[in-house]
This record gives sequence, structure tokens and C-alpha cells, in this order.
Amino acid sequence: MGETEALAEQLVRLLDARLTDPLDILLEGHRSVDDVRRRLHRRALDWAFVISHGPQSDAVHTIARLIATLYPDDHAFAPPVPWWQTPLGQAVARRVGHPFADSVSLATAGAMLGISRQGVHDLVRRGKLPRHPDGGVPVHAVRERLLAAGGGPDDGLAAGGGPDDDEEGQ
Repeated sequence: MGETEALAEQLVRLLDARLTDPLDILLEGHRSVDDVRRRLHRRALDWAFVISHGPQSDAVHTIARLIATLYPDDHAFAPPVPWWQTPLGQAVARRVGHPFADSVSLATAGAMLGISRQGVHDLVRRGKLPRHPDGGVPVHAVRERLLAAGGGPDDGLAAGGGPDDDEEGQ
């Protein structure tokens, strides 16, 4: 399954779990929910394509709308480390880095890069990634490394894979 399809599949699952399933419960199975569900499923593929292959500004706008809708909270968006390994997490990492943080923990940076926490530590120690003054790793450096390693929006390649990453738990 390609990057866009995997992202669309994750979006469909999230839309169902966070929007249409609760709506179905509230409206007691009204048929209008099925219409909304079908429309959202069709749009999920469009959104996935824009995020994966569209212009940067369109992708960022789509990501912002989806995160605001699917992860509403009174606090800043702070997904758990494993979220960054999902198709949506990887797309967000490539397109915007972390939407609300200047730095991330070594574990989060590892998940974003597709390597272990120890792999990130080794990159920091060898000067391949900078350390943020407040701890962790700067998000911009993680994103730059993703893009340099061939994880750009149009190629569909997984994160990592650089020549100096082979001993880092890929």
C-alpha cells in the first residue's frame, strides 16, 4: 500500500472513530450519518493526496484543519511517541515537523525519523543533529533530516535511510 493510501486509510479510521461513530450514536442511527460518512471517506483520499503530494501551503492548511478537528483539546497538540510512526504522524513530521513545539524528546525525534531513541542520541553525540538548549532536539533539524534523507512529500520513501544511519536501529 502506498503512502497516500495508507494515510487515507488512517484518516478514514480517525474520522469514523472521532466524528461519525459518535454522531451515529447521538442521532440514533439516522441515515443522514451514512451520507456524512460516505462524503468524509471520499474526502479522506483527497486530503491524503494533498498532504502527500500537494503544494506545501495546501498541505499545511489541510494538516492544521485535520489536527484541529480530530484532536481537539484545550492544550497544545502533544501526541504520544508512537503516533509519529503512523502515516499521519510521518506526513506531519515531513510537512511541518511538530506543529506546536520547537523541540522534541529524543524518543519523539526517533519516532519521527524512524530510528531508535539511541539512534537519535548517537546522531546528537556525533554532531549530525543539534541539541536544543531546552533539551531534546530542534524540530526544524528533525524535519530537515527527514527531507534530506529522501522523505520528501512526493517520493513516498520512509524516513531515515541516510548513509550514516545504518547502525542506528533502522
